[in-house]
Amino acid sequence: MELRVKRASRIDLEITVPGDKSISHRAVIVAALSNGVCTLRGFLPSEDCMHTVNAMRALGIKIEQPEPTTLLVHGKRRLLTAPDKEINCGNSGTTMRLLAGLLAGQKFESRLVSDSALSKRPMDRVIAPLSEMGASVVAEGPERTPPLRIQGGSLRGIHYQPSVASAQVKGAMLLAGLFARGKTTVKQPIPTRNHMEKVLNYFLVRTTTEDDGSVTIFGEQVPESRDFDIPGDISSAAFWLVAAGAQRRGHLLIRDVGLNDTRTALLGVLLRMGAQVREAVDDVEQLEPRGVVEVTGVPLKATVIQGKEVPQLIDELPILSIAGALASGKTTIRHAEELRVKESDRIAAIAHNLRAMGAQVSELSDGLEIHGPAPLHGARLPSFGDHRIAMAFAVAGLFAEGETVIQDAECIRESYPGFEAVLEEFTNPKRMQISTPVIGSLAPAPAEEG
Repeated sequence: MELRVKRASRIDLEITVPGDKSISHRAVIVAALSNGVCTLRGFLPSEDCMHTVNAMRALGIKIEQPEPTTLLVHGKRRLLTAPDKEINCGNSGTTMRLLAGLLAGQKFESRLVSDSALSKRPMDRVIAPLSEMGASVVAEGPERTPPLRIQGGSLRGIHYQPSVASAQVKGAMLLAGLFARGKTTVKQPIPTRNHMEKVLNYFLVRTTTEDDGSVTIFGEQVPESRDFDIPGDISSAAFWLVAAGAQRRGHLLIRDVGLNDTRTALLGVLLRMGAQVREAVDDVEQLEPRGVVEVTGVPLKATVIQGKEVPQLIDELPILSIAGALASGKTTIRHAEELRVKESDRIAAIAHNLRAMGAQVSELSDGLEIHGPAPLHGARLPSFGDHRIAMAFAVAGLFAEGETVIQDAECIRESYPGFEAVLEEFTNPKRMQISTPVIGSLAPAPAEEG
């Protein structure tokens, strides 16, 4: 599939975004372990999340889908059955790593397979702690990559500090810890998104979090069945927030979006770059805060993204690289070597595509230096099979002279079904919906610069 993009006229829209991908994965798994039927609303029916749904079905869980974004999950009190065949995780690293933790506590053997892209991604980061807990996890690929063969068993709780800050590793260990004797503690080197803890807590599973970033779960608990509403995904919203924030007098309002404070670092970066950003939390009843985000665009200025904020921005760095190309000055991204081992080598992919559009960019071992503002021009760009690269450069096309063509754009469906329809709204001035700000001053709003 090719995605064709033309320069946007003035952006002035109100939208919503699909359900949060990270929360959708975790909610399905925890609901499947509960003691009854759970209704999940706002579920993201993307290819990645459906791999998790089908994996739980393969493990004996009945999951109905009366509507694309609604699931009825029939929990079986942590009682899973051995799958009849290998479980295909597709290109979803979240599915594979979380399932590795879940299956480590089962008394049967299972095998997790993937597509060619995921088969190149590192799995030692979950193999090491799960093996220490007492499971047998064998990576059959070269360099300890998928497929994974897992023989679960009697697990013991451990205290573990991962070498890489990873919400997926933390989530895998917490799921394994549900089936372990005693308590399992994960001491994060840098705070990461906390959706697994919040989903577990919502389903009345006890965890504790310490000031040093340690998260502890107590074994042998059964989640309580409850209905759950999944908020919109702020990582999906990020593409549109950057588009509006980078356009002088652009204006965008996004409703019902997740505002978990481990996921909103993007808003802080946009503020540093000069955009006017306001947010309002209007619901915290289900532990995951949700609300409204509004952005008004100005000519952006460059910034530096590095250090402790990087793990909380890892999904947003591709679109923030586009913001850097549109900003005045040199934007620097450092300490982001994790981008090398995502769905693609995102550092190399960003550098390649920005250069093809006329930007000046230097590729670093752990990041990028991007000089702006660049007069971008349309180009034929590879997606590298990476959904976030495809979407980021579709947004870049909104600011380019001529037509931008994203090749092999079907990968977008892994995380954002319906992206193309929203993109069309950004290029169609007849569909403008709002024209004046609707949120009061909830965050500093710097004056527009000429």
